[in-house]
Parts: sequence; structure tokens; C-alpha cells
Amino acid sequence: MRRGIGFLYTFCACALLAAVPAPAEAPPVTAIAAAQQQFADDVAKAGNRDAAEILATLNKARYQQSVVDTMSRPAESKSWKDYRPIFVNDRRIDDGVAFYKANRALLERIAGEFGVPAEVIVAILGVETNYGRNAGHYRVLDALTTLAFYYPPRQDFFRDELKRLFLLRSPAFPYALEDLTGSYAGAMGWGQFMPSSIARFARDGDADGKIDLWNSLPDICASVANYFLAHGWQKGGPVAQRAQIGAQARAIEPNGLTPVYSLQQLAEWGYTGETKLDPMTPATLIRLDGENGPEVWIIFQNFYVISRYNKSPLYSLAAYQLSQAIGAGVAASQ
Repeated sequence: MRRGIGFLYTFCACALLAAVPAPAEAPPVTAIAAAQQQFADDVAKAGNRDAAEILATLNKARYQQSVVDTMSRPAESKSWKDYRPIFVNDRRIDDGVAFYKANRALLERIAGEFGVPAEVIVAILGVETNYGRNAGHYRVLDALTTLAFYYPPRQDFFRDELKRLFLLRSPAFPYALEDLTGSYAGAMGWGQFMPSSIARFARDGDADGKIDLWNSLPDICASVANYFLAHGWQKGGPVAQRAQIGAQARAIEPNGLTPVYSLQQLAEWGYTGETKLDPMTPATLIRLDGENGPEVWIIFQNFYVISRYNKSPLYSLAAYQLSQAIGAGVAASQ
């Protein structure tokens, strides 16, 4: 979940890499000890917990250099032509179709409840963890403690996530923190939820009184669907269309992924989609470096919602295209 911009959002590796903070020297040991004590006090106050117990749990964490290294080279630094094949390929499509068919009743029940298509839920699980096969091998406590106290460029964000991890402990989330596993960034389960997302969006889909994002498919799928619904998913709404560009198209520079133009306005500027929609539908444009040259896409509210899962437009488009392929595969097998 677990999240840049030139003419029509031109994405290239050098620009994205420049946005990644350079590794910084870790603070001295005395400063870390003081910061951890202050952290324990803050968590204890926020959650009516024992600061000594929180500090004792922190002391079980182990620094992981590989976490810092991986944080400095995210997959989204690739171009679209290199990124897409990682996630939109025959193996991941076939596995997604098989997963959908094996869990059709559950997926379609959740899709009906939340208004998020089953194939979109499946695609997110496919992109995030290859349908649960790679949910991460790091201890979450190690990953978040490393980033919270030894990675200054984003320490505030990860310190807050670590705090939320401690505050998750409850009858609904009864797991020992030192036993939780996840990604290098501390994201957990098949859907790779950060602690803050678990607190806000995770759902008990099997009604057993617990949130289990590792072993309960009802919890996993309902949580992904609820995440999208909470971020404004429009049932039945469009996600993205390849743009047809007129010879005299106006050069525009959209600021982000928020759909701020109407389709009518984009058409007047020389950008039209493949499917006829209400001309007042809000949309915007992105431009990506495709296998056969630049690609311009018209994107909508639901694309923006996918980007709340991961802010890279590469991620959102890959997840959408994977969902389309999975949906087509399921339909063809009926």
C-alpha cells in the first residue's frame, strides 16, 4: 500500500530516481536510544500502555541494512515499457484467472457488497504479492524500526507507522508484534497493508472477530475492496482509456492524477478516448514511455483510487490492465 511530472506526466527512470532520498548517515547510538525512549513514552500515552513494555519490544528489533538499500531503489523507478511486463504477463494472468475461479463465490459476494469488481480485487493481490506467494519475509518490527530510527529521509512517516503497529494490538488484532512478517517497508498480508491502513480499512470478512490478512481470504479480499470504496471508488465507472491524439492537440501539463478536466474539454484540446462516455465525466491525462514509444492515457476517478494504493501511475495502469486480462480470461472460460 501499502504510494511525479513533466509534459503529460512523462515518467523516466532518472527523474524518479532523483526523487528518491539519498542514503543518510544513521544518527548516533545515544540519539537513537533517546528517540526510542521518547517513542515508547508517546505510544504509552496514546494507547494507555506500559512504556517499559513498548521499549522492551523495540529492543527485540534488529537493524536490517537490506531494508534501507531496497528503500532506495523502488520498482517504480523503471519506465512503463520495463515495468509493465513484470506484472502483466501470461503467468500472472493465468494465476489470477485460476484464483478467481477457485474463489468465485467469495469474490463476487464481496464485489456485490463493496461495488469493486472481483477482477480488480484479484489483480491487486496479484501485483502486491503474486496471490499470496510473496507477502514478505521481513519481521515487520525489524523493518519499521529500521526505517523509523535509521532512515532519516522518511523517519517521521515510518515512526508513525511503527506507533500505529503498537496500537493495533487488540482482541481483533491479537498477534505478537515480533511474529508479524511483511515487506521491507512493513506492509503486511496478501494486500500489503501498512499499520495505518489496517487500522482504518481492514475488515473482518469471515466474522470471526479477528483481522487476519495472511490466512483469511474473506478478510483479505474485503479489506482490499473496502480500501477502494473508502477512497472513492465509483461502481461501474471507467478507469483508463488509451487516448487518440489529434494532429493539432494542445500541449497540456496536468498536475497529478486527480481528474480535473471534463472529457469535453480534453476533446476540444485534441484528446479523445476509445469509448463514448458522458462528455462531462472528469478525467485527466498521463503520458508513459511505452514499448513502441510514448503512450497517452485518459484516466478517471477509479484510476486515481487505485493510485491511493500506490501513487505511481505505472502501478495503477499495470493493476488495471492485469484486471482486464483476468476478467477476460474468466469470461472466456465460462
